[in-house]
Amino acid sequence: MTYPYRINNFITWVGAYRMSRGEVPYSDFGIPMGYMFWAVPALFFKVFGPYMVTLVKAQAFLNILSGLAFRSILSSFRLGAVIRFASVVFFVLTYSLVNFWPWYNHTVIVYELISLAFLMAYLLTERKAVWLILAAVFCFISFFTKQDGGGLCLLISLALLGYDAFMERKWKGLVIYAVVVATTGAFMILPLSREGFSFWFNLGQPPHSSRISWGDVLTGLLAESKSLRMSMVFIALLGFALFYHDGKLFLKKDRMMWLFLLLGILVQAIILQETSYVPLDNNIYFMSFVFAWMLWALAELLPLPWNSYGTLAGLCLGILLMQSGRYSGYINSLVLPKKQLSDGIQFSPQGENLVGRKNHLLYFGNRKDIPVSQWVPSGLPVFRNMIMPAPTVEGIDRILSMDVMKKKDPKVLNMTELTPLAAAVPYSFDKGIYEPLWHHLGVSMFNRQARTYEERIAQKTYDLVLFEYIPGLNNFFPFRIRDSLQKHYRKVDSFYAPRSGQESMGTVEVYRR
Repeated sequence: MTYPYRINNFITWVGAYRMSRGEVPYSDFGIPMGYMFWAVPALFFKVFGPYMVTLVKAQAFLNILSGLAFRSILSSFRLGAVIRFASVVFFVLTYSLVNFWPWYNHTVIVYELISLAFLMAYLLTERKAVWLILAAVFCFISFFTKQDGGGLCLLISLALLGYDAFMERKWKGLVIYAVVVATTGAFMILPLSREGFSFWFNLGQPPHSSRISWGDVLTGLLAESKSLRMSMVFIALLGFALFYHDGKLFLKKDRMMWLFLLLGILVQAIILQETSYVPLDNNIYFMSFVFAWMLWALAELLPLPWNSYGTLAGLCLGILLMQSGRYSGYINSLVLPKKQLSDGIQFSPQGENLVGRKNHLLYFGNRKDIPVSQWVPSGLPVFRNMIMPAPTVEGIDRILSMDVMKKKDPKVLNMTELTPLAAAVPYSFDKGIYEPLWHHLGVSMFNRQARTYEERIAQKTYDLVLFEYIPGLNNFFPFRIRDSLQKHYRKVDSFYAPRSGQESMGTVEVYRR
């Protein structure tokens, strides 16, 4: 299959590429989070090579792990086989299928699910210390992937362990878990540059700023999160029905843990939609827990043949219909004849203006978006199985044909989404404690780094500078750097950035000394 070049892939690629070549986070480059997001892609780069399509393979591996972890959690709660199977199908179609590129807001949840799977195995199946230790290790790995999701994973886990300790009057498990989390953190952090780590790792300290605002969280829940609000209402209704049906049901420890876990996941999803807002449905994993809990509640309330093949078939057909939007594009690409999607003003054979779903909106900017259906492949091995706008491919070819790129290790500053050019040329990166991995001002670099780049540009340090100008995004690549380039360098080329969507279109600009 071929895949369209997707926004933010450049961050995944460059971090995995540099780590696979032996570079060390917080010493050779800085990142505002832990490095575990890049660990699996870096390993896959070592095995399969630093190609963009290797990231898809890495993500397939992570998706398999997440599905197995989700299934393990359901097994620990002793849900019936049909309910487990249907819930995993729902999980795959809802959450895994759309995540075919690695992204830290997704990977943090994968590690969380693995941690919770080990924790539930310890609390509900076998009191083996190894399950508790693995749960604690993967909890910190989740935190060292992204602070918000991993921190909430820790709080959920501590709440479940605290409830278990209260019910069993045994606190040993809670203490062991906390000690292992702290020990894992020390093991992973202490070898790093202390100065670099304290500057880069975002705990809300300057120059970072905290993203959490409880006012925004409440507003997001009340004004935007229809699926979350509906889930809360349905859970409350079914919970009341269960209590009315059998008030002793919630006195059972495993059933209370099942409810506590569900509520913890819901709270996490409410917060993450404000702190981890890319992509928009990043928190949709909560729906799989809601779906499984509701099926379990219905099984407790309704005397139906839940473990029959007929029930399984009916549930799966319903899920396929409910989630058809997730996979219909794949069916269309395989079954329907290939054709170019039309856009813009069109006329019927009689000369009448045609208005439809694909052209009822017209873009009034000075650039026309190119539909993904018209993107083309690049001949570069690093972009194998990738498609991009034709002007982007042509622009890349022009860059590679420049005399400066034929030098041995040219000095290149690449502030674009085309980071795989580092392997195609090749060229090396700026290294140092305060060198950012990517260049989003206020997120992954700050005024200190911007000033350093401006000084280097004024001194004509670079042979070639590639800069992506995206006026619709807030300093995704710093506007002040572009101002400095226009003052000290000369622009020799420009072409479409590998983006779709009129609201975030960008242009790659090529500057020479």
